[in-house]
Amino acid sequence: MRVVVQRVSQASVTVDSKIVADIQKGLLVLVGIEEADTQEDIDWLAGKIIKMRIFGDENDVMNCSVQDIDGNIIVVSQFTLHASTKKGNRPSYIKAAKPDFAIPMYENFVSAIEKEFGKKVQTGIFGADMKVSLLNDGPVTIVMDSKNRE
Repeated sequence: MRVVVQRVSQASVTVDSKIVADIQKGLLVLVGIEEADTQEDIDWLAGKIIKMRIFGDENDVMNCSVQDIDGNIIVVSQFTLHASTKKGNRPSYIKAAKPDFAIPMYENFVSAIEKEFGKKVQTGIFGADMKVSLLNDGPVTIVMDSKNRE
């Protein structure tokens, strides 16, 4: 499971000209799921994301988590995070999980984040053509892969 975590001042997701998610200060989490992912990957990433200290404290030092600042989270599925660009110019998405596996894993990931976070998480719509808007704060962008924990 691969995620891109972005610290944002504002983020939203629009589908068919309708805003389906909208937050102010918090995290925008893009998540890509592969067939080899398990509940262990979900739990590890959810814990890391919620506890990650990437928000400024009173001295503007990155010492606070999204919970500490009472921020919000949007989670968006993005199969292109598993693109392979080794051959040619057209990315291959062969490692990205098919919807019958990816959808329940995505839903479990959102639930695990909500459980760790203690409040509702907003989401995009799985498989939809989404327009994601964000104001990256910092910028702070962190990429994590549950298969590379060391």
